[in-house]
Amino acid sequence: MSLSLDKLRLLRRQAGDATAAPASGPAIAPGRGSAAADTGAPGGTGSAPLPAAANDARARTPAPASVFGWVEQEIRHKPTGAAARETAPAVPAVPPVPVPALRKPEIGGLRRLLGLRDRGLSTATPRENAKDRHVPGEEIAPGLFLIESFVTQAIPTEPLSLAFAKREGEQVQPQDLLFFDTETTGLAGGTGTRAFMIGAADWHTHPDRGDGLRIRQLLMTTMAAETAMLREFAGWLQPSTVFSSYNGRCYDAPLLKTRYRLARQRCPITPLDHVDLLFPTRRRYRGTWENCRLATIERQLLQIVREDDLPGSEAPAAWLNYLRGGSAVNLRRVAEHNHQDVVTLALLMRRLVAEEQRDRETLALQAIDAV
Repeated sequence: MSLSLDKLRLLRRQAGDATAAPASGPAIAPGRGSAAADTGAPGGTGSAPLPAAANDARARTPAPASVFGWVEQEIRHKPTGAAARETAPAVPAVPPVPVPALRKPEIGGLRRLLGLRDRGLSTATPRENAKDRHVPGEEIAPGLFLIESFVTQAIPTEPLSLAFAKREGEQVQPQDLLFFDTETTGLAGGTGTRAFMIGAADWHTHPDRGDGLRIRQLLMTTMAAETAMLREFAGWLQPSTVFSSYNGRCYDAPLLKTRYRLARQRCPITPLDHVDLLFPTRRRYRGTWENCRLATIERQLLQIVREDDLPGSEAPAAWLNYLRGGSAVNLRRVAEHNHQDVVTLALLMRRLVAEEQRDRETLALQAIDAV
């Protein structure tokens, strides 16, 4: 938008600048009478045109110190057209900025970001501080290990009463009991939590070692082995199986049911009976010791002292560290911790049954004495 000298003078006069030269055309002052504007009266906005000599003298005088004077001077002395192009300073050419070449994505780095591990890659090398990668047991499927052990002990010959669990008149065959415990990636639950180890123990007669407690543990060392682990665990269950756990009814069993649904496998846990030992233990021993954690019950009631035991809270870190290429030392300690858990469950079951039977016999003798 260009501003001519005449328009600028008109604007100056409308703004009340008395020193402004009149425009070439008639000016109409807003809010003033037309007679005052035409006669050049002191109250008007118009004035008589100046002679040519006065205009030349006015052009030679410096412009007043105002915004309008500065703009008028700029318009009067600013070159236009070709002269402006000749006098304009040359703009130095800006060299183009070189664009760096795109880096080719590194496949190994992408795998590390995604947390993937290819067992068959010959180029994959374990970390220098992870020289011990030995996982116990036998690999029965890609990334799935089966750990088996046997503890010689006498198998109960009589059905076990469930009266200690407030189930009057109910009994269970010893060989039908399956004591189980899981090691998981966290305690938050939900679809993001999974069981990386399932331990189970049952009374079994070994063809060579005789009667005892058979312990089987499933350990997955890759995320992809979960489907095979769930299928293998389902093969251990029979229609007559009765689960026994320590808080497994509220945590372990619901977690496994969720994993079966996510794997689109039939859930074998829902139709089976479940005897949770936590609640009868609390009823009997609440207030006797500082808490009713399984480790406390082991130490105080069963006189079992664990040596070099890895706390269950550190199990998720041990497994995730192994997946990232770390050592398997703590992962083996997790397997030992899980092994002792299921053995303790079998001992605790027998102890609770015996305590309940002794209490009933004591009450019967007191009733006889009272008569």
